Amino acid sequence: MVSGVAGRYATALFDLAKDEKAVPAVSKDLDTFAALLDGSDDLTRLVRSPVFSAEDQAKALQGVLKKAKIGGLTANFLQLVARNRRLFAVRDMVSAFRALVAADKDEMVAEVTSAHPLKVAQQKSLKAALKSVTGKTVTLEESVDPALIGGLVVKVGSRMIDTSIRTKLNSLQTRMKEVG
Repeated sequence: MVSGVAGRYATALFDLAKDEKAVPAVSKDLDTFAALLDGSDDLTRLVRSPVFSAEDQAKALQGVLKKAKIGGLTANFLQLVARNRRLFAVRDMVSAFRALVAADKDEMVAEVTSAHPLKVAQQKSLKAALKSVTGKTVTLEESVDPALIGGLVVKVGSRMIDTSIRTKLNSLQTRMKEVG
């Protein structure tokens, strides 16, 4: 279900959290850390840049975690990831962890990218449509990409549904080149 470096780390964290009955707490802490990453270009630079040494990343991360009140298993995990020079993959680790939690609850995670933030009614409608297709309760992992212009890109498991206007315009442009 999850693979690669991020999958291995996420699986290890999930197994530890499950053994310690700390899955909800770890999930909450990872969501907090992901929100910090999304809201800070400096933190993203720290995580992604190979210029920073493992020690520098670990020290900076320690301060961020303390300020965000992220501790215990999640803090230890993130520190380990920093020491092993794998912080560049932390976003994928968070996504893989969420997928493992959802699978454990017999749910599915759908990655939804839209041009504008979805309204609550749109979220409910999308969840209901996805539930009718998958037969499982669906959790939405939303992101916004104004370049889509309109529509949605939805990824559920190995399926991807792209109804974005950008894709439709690109497709039309390709067809026009074939005609002319």
